[in-house]
Amino acid sequence: PEAFLFTNRHGAKLTRFGVRYLLKKYVAAGTPVANTMREKRLHPHSLRHATAVHLLKAGVDFATISQWLGHATLNTTMVYARVDLDIKRQALAQVFPDVLASPRAGHLSPAAVDVVDWLKRL
Repeated sequence: PEAFLFTNRHGAKLTRFGVRYLLKKYVAAGTPVANTMREKRLHPHSLRHATAVHLLKAGVDFATISQWLGHATLNTTMVYARVDLDIKRQALAQVFPDVLASPRAGHLSPAAVDVVDWLKRL
């Protein structure tokens, strides 16, 4: 119970400043390999946000994610659901499975359905 999961080079707990330092260091190291990294603005909160979105996509419920991230309310966690288009599509597909089929690889929406017209009819 006294041991830290993530430590700095002195064996003390890794602080947010340490996370920022490591992220900056590895982004700089990865830029020559992945040139698009140069255009990104990554910070520690990016890791937190990406983790929450991936947990949602994996089917983890909002209450669990909220507790894990230390949010005071579920409303804070709901921000992550508003961001992701795939989650919105999945929710609509559960309610209207015959209308919204799963998208084909490489396509945002099925060719047979005009999503905008369909949403206007709701």
